[in-house]
Amino acid sequence: MPPLLKALVRLGISAALLYFVLRSIDLPAFWERVKGMNPASMVLALAAYAFTQSIAVWRWNRLLRAQHIDVERRRLTESIWVSLFFNNFLPSNIGGDVVRIADTAPAAGSKTLAMTVILMDRVLGLTALVIIASSGALVASLAGVHIPGARWLWLVSALGTVAAISVIAMPHLVGNAVGHALMPLRALNRPWLSERAQRLEDAVIRFRNAPSAVAGAFAGAMVVQITIVAFYLLTAKGLSVPLPIFLGAVLIPVSLVVQMAPVSINGFGVREAVFAFFFRRFGLPTDAAVALSLVSTGMVMGLSLVGGLFFLRRR
Repeated sequence: MPPLLKALVRLGISAALLYFVLRSIDLPAFWERVKGMNPASMVLALAAYAFTQSIAVWRWNRLLRAQHIDVERRRLTESIWVSLFFNNFLPSNIGGDVVRIADTAPAAGSKTLAMTVILMDRVLGLTALVIIASSGALVASLAGVHIPGARWLWLVSALGTVAAISVIAMPHLVGNAVGHALMPLRALNRPWLSERAQRLEDAVIRFRNAPSAVAGAFAGAMVVQITIVAFYLLTAKGLSVPLPIFLGAVLIPVSLVVQMAPVSINGFGVREAVFAFFFRRFGLPTDAAVALSLVSTGMVMGLSLVGGLFFLRRR
């Protein structure tokens, strides 16, 4: 499917889902909730989200040092914020990763190596998110709330946990597996492919020799996901949304996993539908669900404008 057509399809899905969600809620109650938000709680929520960016910089720097790549922390901080801006104002999250790769490739001496570090960071972050989401789904099922696709979440979580333990505790097995996986590329006998395959294998070996760095980055990823839950809980408090901590611990990670499906524009529509589904299941007003979803997204987009300023300064 051509990229333009794909973007239009995703835009149409987002618009349709938002339309059906908004038409099913009490709009006057929605506006009253938004207009009566508590500024102090919103500031605390924004501070929590800004904290996740600091942890993201720490994780990234830890993985870079495992590859013997030294980049100024100030440069990494700027790059994280610019990538956040691109992720929120482009129709996919790839743009932010491109920024981070471009910013560290000169220090790494290789785009392949810089991309490998970003890929490892992404894998650890996704694994942490799925583990928390599957734990939330398990708690919800014990409370009698069925989560569609929960079994898949548990399966992926189990596989991710096994993979993470293997990387940290049995790195030699991972290195051997990567070496075998790259053999077909070397068999093509193309110098540029062989060179990149060798760089990738060398990067995996360096990660293999620095399990504490990988473990620390994974722990940081878990902290990020927990802090994001706190961000939503603080936003809910600011909107006078009756969101119990239990529901937030279930709702937020599961919704983040679901909206990663590439069927909408940056999760719009899908996120609101998931929030409304959970709120109905727990007997809470759906106008509160939509208010929480849209306001929290708007706050993140507004905060990401800091990255836009960094980007303009570069230009």
